[in-house]
Amino acid sequence: MHQAQQWPEAELVLDARARLGEGPVWDEIAGVLAWVDILAPAIHVYRPSDGSDLLIPLPSPVGAVALRERGGFVLALEDGFWLRDADGTLRFLAPVEADDPSIRMNDGGVDPAGRFYCGTMAYDERPGVAALYRLEPDGRVDRLFGGATISNGIDWSPDGRSCWYIDTPTLGVDRFDYDHETGALTNRRRVITIEPGQGSPDGLTVDAEGGVWVAFWGGWCVRRYLPDGTRDRVVQVPAAQVTSCAFGGELLDELYITTAWNGLSASDREAQPHAGGLFRTRPGVRGVRARRFGG
Repeated sequence: MHQAQQWPEAELVLDARARLGEGPVWDEIAGVLAWVDILAPAIHVYRPSDGSDLLIPLPSPVGAVALRERGGFVLALEDGFWLRDADGTLRFLAPVEADDPSIRMNDGGVDPAGRFYCGTMAYDERPGVAALYRLEPDGRVDRLFGGATISNGIDWSPDGRSCWYIDTPTLGVDRFDYDHETGALTNRRRVITIEPGQGSPDGLTVDAEGGVWVAFWGGWCVRRYLPDGTRDRVVQVPAAQVTSCAFGGELLDELYITTAWNGLSASDREAQPHAGGLFRTRPGVRGVRARRFGG
């Protein structure tokens, strides 16, 4: 039986106190980590070289941020897809369920062809109403499937042949076959099953070896799984609500981890003074460069 390796606890690098930190992505050109506080709502741009953190306010809750080929960001805000140009101009691109204020955009990621995939969830987390959407570089939006509850982490394998995906309440991580030409996701199957009581799977990232790193809400950790679903490594985090992770640094050998304090009681917040902070560890493997939206 494969025994998961325990790694040193992740270190705090920014005491951001984000209400709901999420979605980190490393910009290797600028040497910064972009991430979001969904409920602030805002983009954070953390520069590890000097420890600075630029806060960019947004007009509505933000589920995800990704880099663009043309500079700036593509964003999943409450009502759909937006662009933020390099000069700071914010532009609405395409609506997603904008007529239903009980639904908001949640986690997302860019595929190997430069498309942006992002899911939704209900504010009250009612089951079965969430979906996964795909934004093409030309601005077209396709609904890929519905029936989800909290559409969450999504990333692609290094060989570009498969896609990993989380619908949080199912307590598992699914794998799809991925078509580079069309962006289609097919042959969905459960590969990683989470035992109850270990926390709920939230965001994820895939490393250069194909390992899947999963952040656990309520689990105080990030865990690495091999492509066959075997648990391989565990990084403890001194905050219960671990939300997502991404590789960064000059060599892509640093794993940045976001957390949240939203929903914690006063006593829990006192016991977790750095909940909502940004953490980092060096987990012994490297990531891959962040893919950029082609629009």
